[in-house]
Amino acid sequence: MEALKPATYADLLAVPDHLVAEIVRGSLYTSPRPAPRHANAAGVLGGELNMVWQRGRGGPGGWWILPEPELHLGDDILVPDIAGWRRERMERLPETAWFALRPDWVCEILSPSTARLDRGEKLDVYADRGVPWTWLVDPGARLVEVFELTGGRWTRHATARDETAAELPPFGAVPLDVSALWAE
Repeated sequence: MEALKPATYADLLAVPDHLVAEIVRGSLYTSPRPAPRHANAAGVLGGELNMVWQRGRGGPGGWWILPEPELHLGDDILVPDIAGWRRERMERLPETAWFALRPDWVCEILSPSTARLDRGEKLDVYADRGVPWTWLVDPGARLVEVFELTGGRWTRHATARDETAAELPPFGAVPLDVSALWAE
């Protein structure tokens, strides 16, 4: 029996543009572009965080907040829905089309086609690579889960459902209107 070869970047590039492609633990995963509720949650959250934490309007700034960045974390190539880097760690954006520097925060918007991967192997990779904070946003359950990496393991630090002013780390200094994520 022939052993399966790990997926390569060439395999990822061969995936049609209408799919999101990632390499996780040597396997190539593809998923459809986000559905409307997923896209809305990502757009609203990214916009809110970008305005306050990247641009410094109504908040402290000091971050890069980017939608769907391609992360090259060792052999893994992941595309979180949103990611953020503290500017003290990444002063300027790279010239490449991807990021080799691990983010300080990632957010995965869960959908039926991605929830298992997002909650499983991708969370494991983020932990292995030392990403300090991960948010899992579930539009169907109207839930935001905040995980902090402590001693190499994820600890659920906070949850929010329909709070209109949730203080969610690492962005807790400025409350977030969680109810705006649900497209209601």
